[in-house]
Amino acid sequence: MAVRSRRLSGARKRREQRLKLGLIGVIVCLVVLVVFSQVIWPYLVGGLVLVGSVSGGWWLWRMNRSIKGRDDQWRQEEALKAGRRSLIEVDAMSGGEFEDFVVGLCRRDGCTEVRRVGGSHDDGADVLGRLPDGRSMVIQCKRYSPKSRIPSREVRDLLGSRVHFKADVAIFVTTTYFTGPSERTAVQNGVMAVHRDHLGLWNNGASLLSLSEVNGAGQGDRRHRARYKETYE
Repeated sequence: MAVRSRRLSGARKRREQRLKLGLIGVIVCLVVLVVFSQVIWPYLVGGLVLVGSVSGGWWLWRMNRSIKGRDDQWRQEEALKAGRRSLIEVDAMSGGEFEDFVVGLCRRDGCTEVRRVGGSHDDGADVLGRLPDGRSMVIQCKRYSPKSRIPSREVRDLLGSRVHFKADVAIFVTTTYFTGPSERTAVQNGVMAVHRDHLGLWNNGASLLSLSEVNGAGQGDRRHRARYKETYE
C-alpha cells in the first residue's frame, strides 16, 4: 500500500508540474502579445484574413459543386422527359427497339412518311421515309456492341438498298464505329455514316441533317479513343 501511495503521489506531482508549465507558457505568450503587439498584430490579422479567405473559397467551391450537380440532375430528368435515352440504355435495346428509337429521332427532326421495314425480307433496309427537305431516304440500323466494327460489305449492302428503293439518301446508323475502309466507302458513295459519336450528338438534340456536315470527319481523337478503350476493352 505504501508503494502504491508513493506512485500515486509521484503521478500527482508530475501532473501538477505539467499544469504549472502550461500556465507559465500561456502567461509568457500573453506577455509577448502585449509587449510586441505593434509587431505581431499585422501578422495576426493577416493570418485571420488568410484563414477566412481559404474558408470562404472552399465554401464557394462546395456551393458551386452542389449547384452544378443539381443542374446536371435537372438536365438529365428533362432529357428523359423529352424521350432521350443515354447510349448505355441504347446499348441494352433489342434490334427492333433500336429501329424504333431511330424512327423517333427522325420524326423529332421533321422527317415525314417514316416507317420501319426491317425484317427477314427487308432488302437491306430498316427504315424508310423522307427528310425535312423532301428527299427520300433509306436507313440501315445496326445495334452492335461498342467493341464491334462495321465492315465495308455492310455499307455496300446499304448502297444496294438505295438503288432498290430508289432513295435519294442512304444513312447507316450504328451504336459502334466503322472500320477505316468502310467509312471511306460510305463517304465516297454519299452514304451518311452515323457512328456512335454522331449518334450521341443526334440523341442530344443535333438534327439529322446537321450530321451530314461532319460525315467522314473521323471517329474520335487520341484522348477519346483512350477513354473508349478504358470503358469497353
